[in-house]
Amino acid sequence: QVQLVESGGGLVQPGGSLRLSCAASGFTFSSYAMSWYRQAPGNERELVAAITSAGGSTNYADSVKGRFTISRDNAKNTVYLQMNSLKPEDTAVYYCNADLAIITATPSWPWGQGTQVTVSS
Repeated sequence: QVQLVESGGGLVQPGGSLRLSCAASGFTFSSYAMSWYRQAPGNERELVAAITSAGGSTNYADSVKGRFTISRDNAKNTVYLQMNSLKPEDTAVYYCNADLAIITATPSWPWGQGTQVTVSS
């Protein structure tokens, strides 16, 4: 039973920082590339950052490059997203999951509840 539990969101002022965590279980975590996604009201879910299974390579959306850092601890089955220099346009619900291809190809592969990030003065 795949489970993904995001945490660490909250209300922060522009320019502030936040660190998100995602605890994963129910699959061989160390064999999967992992990603952070976000969805703002009225918008489609978008890919924010991705990391390979061993953590050797990362990829970021242009909108967050230089401000966000994705990392993972395979011994703890946990993925992190360090967010610095936050902007109001970063406001969204943030989700952790595997590659979209894996999600859509695997029956019953779930999404977690996500964690709300609100950037406002």
